[in-house]
Amino acid sequence: MTDAGTRLRENVDSDDITVLPGAFDALSARLASERFDAVFTSGFGLSASTLGLPDLGFLDRTANVDRVDDIVKACDAPVVADADTGYGSALNVRRTVGDMIDAGAGGVIIEDQVAPKRCGHMDEKRVVDEDEARTRIRAAVDARDEADSDLVVVGRTDAREPQGMGSAVERGRALEEAGADVIFVEAPESREGLERTATAFEAPTFANMIEGGKTPYMSYDEVEALGFDVVVYPLSSLLAYTRAVRDTYDALADEGETSSVGKLSFNEYDDLIGADEYRETAKEYAETNK
Repeated sequence: MTDAGTRLRENVDSDDITVLPGAFDALSARLASERFDAVFTSGFGLSASTLGLPDLGFLDRTANVDRVDDIVKACDAPVVADADTGYGSALNVRRTVGDMIDAGAGGVIIEDQVAPKRCGHMDEKRVVDEDEARTRIRAAVDARDEADSDLVVVGRTDAREPQGMGSAVERGRALEEAGADVIFVEAPESREGLERTATAFEAPTFANMIEGGKTPYMSYDEVEALGFDVVVYPLSSLLAYTRAVRDTYDALADEGETSSVGKLSFNEYDDLIGADEYRETAKEYAETNK
């Protein structure tokens, strides 16, 4: 089977923008892979679905890797995993990247925030100095190369909010020089900022579209027209899911049942998760025991 990183690189290097829908669990990843060539796991989404907590560093490395492993197994598309800061020193970054490779991820994002990190569209973020940011990327690349993997390393900087757009671009260049395959400048606050980051680097560039976030929200066609190679919509499904589940519980509480809420039928869901295949396999084993 082709390495997940190789498949992801082919997508990123193609003429068309790579669109990453956000998945927050194995089921949402399965649904995303029905329509898209790659899938993204966000720390925000995994923290919410796993712990019911905000993206403020509560989700640790082990929990993140475990969820990524589940998600990779559930979908056919290569998965880009949000590895946050790498969870410590260069040694921790190496271990995190190695674990993500073992889990089957096609790409990882390593960022330059001070730990514990926070969502990129929150205020009061802080970043490490440039040397440490470079070291994190070098450690990620070294771990990838030593594992003989084609994992795509995305270097993310959150320097725009604490230091300004100019510093964020310079930090992105430092991450590129350190070996990042793709550059991600988080949370530009204007179209002009997006245009600047789309064309500032030799490496492919990555944009983040969050409804209600700090960056102007655009369709992926608009993002591609600006010059980006990759765009992620990390929270769309999580926000929609949360609304749908709340509406369902409201209907049950207020109406005594939930027929007023749109949903899949039982049989549609059964088909989605491939239940018939498992039932047929179970029958084969049962027949051998007769």
